[in-house]
Amino acid sequence: MKNVADFNFAGKKVLIRVDFNVPLNDTFAITDDTRMRAAIPTIRKILNDRGACILMSHLGRPKEGPTEKYSLKHLVAHLSHLLGGISVKFASDCMGETAQKAATDLQQGEVLLLENLRFYKQEEKGDPAFAQELAKLGDFYVNDAFGTAHRAHASTAIIADYFAGKKCFGFVMSGELNSIDKVLNNAARPFTAIMGGAKVSDKILILEQLMKKADHIIIGGGMAFTFIKAMGGTIGKSLFEEDRIPNALNILETAKKLGVQIHLPVDAVCADNFANDANIQTCATHAIPDGWMGLDVGPETAKQYAAVIAQSKTILWNGPMGVFEMSNFEHGTKSAAEAVVAATQNGAYSLIGGGDSVAAVNKYGFSEQVSYVSTGGGALLEYIEAGSLPGVDAVNNNPATH
Repeated sequence: MKNVADFNFAGKKVLIRVDFNVPLNDTFAITDDTRMRAAIPTIRKILNDRGACILMSHLGRPKEGPTEKYSLKHLVAHLSHLLGGISVKFASDCMGETAQKAATDLQQGEVLLLENLRFYKQEEKGDPAFAQELAKLGDFYVNDAFGTAHRAHASTAIIADYFAGKKCFGFVMSGELNSIDKVLNNAARPFTAIMGGAKVSDKILILEQLMKKADHIIIGGGMAFTFIKAMGGTIGKSLFEEDRIPNALNILETAKKLGVQIHLPVDAVCADNFANDANIQTCATHAIPDGWMGLDVGPETAKQYAAVIAQSKTILWNGPMGVFEMSNFEHGTKSAAEAVVAATQNGAYSLIGGGDSVAAVNKYGFSEQVSYVSTGGGALLEYIEAGSLPGVDAVNNNPATH
C-alpha cells in the first residue's frame, strides 16, 4: 500500500481527492473542520516537495447542479488559514475550460481548489468520460478521501484507471486502512466491539463479520431493544424493528456457537416522552412499562460494560449507547467513552469508528486520548462488511490505462 511518503512530487501537478464534506451554518461558516484538518499533512508533503496540489471534493447533496449553499468557495479562506496563510486559488468549475486553465496556470508550491464535484450528476454515476476529464487536470492521483472510498464515484474509483503507476493514498487513507487492519487482522486479545445506534438493520452485516473476529460484542442504543424483544422482554414503546427479530435471534445463536460473548443492557434510563425534560425512571430492560421508552443504558449496564472494556486489548467502537445529544440520556455513552480512554491508557488499541461515536469523543474532549478516530463511519462499516472498498481497490490495482 503506497502513500505520498513513497514519492517525490517535485514539478508534479497532483490531483488529490479530499473529503471536505464539512458542515456549514446559515452564514456558510464551517462548524467542524475535522476533515479539512485531516487532509493538511498530505497537502503539505506535496507542497514541501515543490509540487502543486489540485484538490477536488464534494460538499453536501446538491440536487440540481450548482447551488450557492454547496459551493466549495466557502472553504477557501479557512483552507488558506489551515495551510499557514498560503493563498488558495479557486476554480468556479471542476471541469471544462475554467478548471483546465486554472490547472494549467498553477505553479509549483501552489494550491487550487475545484468547485463541488457533485454539481455534475456524472460524479455519483461513476461516469468514465467525466473521470477522464478530471484526470486531464493533473499528472498524479492521490486518494485521501476515506469518507467516500465506499462509493464507486468518478473521482474516488473510476479516475484511478487513468493514472497507472502514478497513484497512491494520502496520509488519511493509509492511516485509516492501517488502523482497520490492526483491529480486524492483528488484534491483541481480548477484542471488544462496541456497537450502538438506533437500528439493528444498519448493523446486521457488520455484526455478522465481527462475530468472526471479536471476543466480546457490547450492544447499546435503540438497536438493543430488538434483541431484548426477541428474547421475550417487554420493552414499552422503546424503538425496535419487528422484521429484524429473526436476525437478532440468529446473531445470538451464532455468537453462542462461535464462543463470542454478546453483552446486552440489563437496565435502561426510560422516559415517557422523547425529550430531555420528560419524566424519567430506571427500568430493567426486559420489563419496561407501557408508555415508557428506553433512551440510554442504565447505571448497572454502564458498570458492566466498563468492566468488559477495561479487560480489552483491542476496541472498536461504532455508535452511541443512548440519545447522548440530550444531557439526561448521555451517561451511558460518556461512561463507555471514559472506559475506552482508560483502557487505551492501559495499553489497549482503540479505534473510534466514525459518525456519532466521533461526535461523542469530541463532545467529551477525548479524541486525543484514544488510538485512532476514523473520519468515515459509513466507509469503515462497509470495509468491515466487504473486506475492501471501491476507492481502495482502484488505487491498489493497476489496470491498463484507457
